[in-house]
Amino acid sequence: MPENDPDFAMRWNLIKGGFSKGIEARPRSQSKISKREKGIWQRRYREHAIRDERDLDRHIDYIHFNPVKHGYVKRVVDWPHSSFHRFVELGLLTSDWGGDLRDIEGSFGE
Repeated sequence: MPENDPDFAMRWNLIKGGFSKGIEARPRSQSKISKREKGIWQRRYREHAIRDERDLDRHIDYIHFNPVKHGYVKRVVDWPHSSFHRFVELGLLTSDWGGDLRDIEGSFGE
């Protein structure tokens, strides 16, 4: 965090705005147009400071499992864009961490 700048919301607003300006606009709903949104960012913003090692571990697990949860892959290891692979290389997780969705009945939701 920059010194004397605790305004996370404004910083993210500037980052998102700068990035979005380089994206070509697609057809959008009237709601998105009126809010000047292109639909590539989620609307809500939640600031969260990591409290301790356990909290950090839970957030890392959440990030690693997200591609499975949203149906992009059946196993965490199958998502090539994940830091999960680095965790496996470092011996912090096994390549079968998170299981195989084909072996689990039911669905996951937020």
